[in-house]
Amino acid sequence: MPISPNADIEITAFRWVPEFAQGVVRDLRARWALEEAGLDYKVQLLDQQRPPEYLKEQPFDQVPILRHGDLQIFESGAIVQYIGEKSEALLPRDSKGRFRAIQWTYAALNSVEPAILNLLLIDVFYNGEEWAKLRRPDAEDFARLKLKRLSAWLGDKTWLEGDRFTIGDLVMTTTLRFLRHCGLVAEFPNLVEFLKRAEARPAFQQALSDQLATFREHQPEGVAA
Repeated sequence: MPISPNADIEITAFRWVPEFAQGVVRDLRARWALEEAGLDYKVQLLDQQRPPEYLKEQPFDQVPILRHGDLQIFESGAIVQYIGEKSEALLPRDSKGRFRAIQWTYAALNSVEPAILNLLLIDVFYNGEEWAKLRRPDAEDFARLKLKRLSAWLGDKTWLEGDRFTIGDLVMTTTLRFLRHCGLVAEFPNLVEFLKRAEARPAFQQALSDQLATFREHQPEGVAA
């Protein structure tokens, strides 16, 4: 039975995270897609310790989950695709355009993000460890190779598939933002401009503002803003 378009959409998000994670937690992808699609939604805020029953919906104990009627989806890529299916603003309706957009969500999550997160983990969580110092040059080179391939594909296009913004651009943007702690993206001027264009979109600005406002509101006492 189809889900009523009037059914409430709800996503889960963290009440607060440390500063290094603010602005990149993956509920941002869902918020941004919903804003682009013009769909109203609610947010269920979760603490770092999730209730045990949460694992019945998200087996890896992460955010976000999207709930729409009796449907529950986890994994941000699947959520963004689901939202895209409901809005031509995010996902073309012709078969070729649709799957070209979808492929870029897979590329962002499978081909680019693992290399970027490997470098991020070394820099943020293991900085100072002797093994991390030895590993970092290779990790940086591997992430740089992914960016080089991406930059070559993008060329002078506005978006990954030309003039049309899609879910692929959305997920790729949020993936590249994991490198905001270092200057790696700055080595590729067209990727810098790609990020600027994406982050200037009103839907992104609204999604980011909403996420950051939640973190400010629930800042723990004794933690510097």
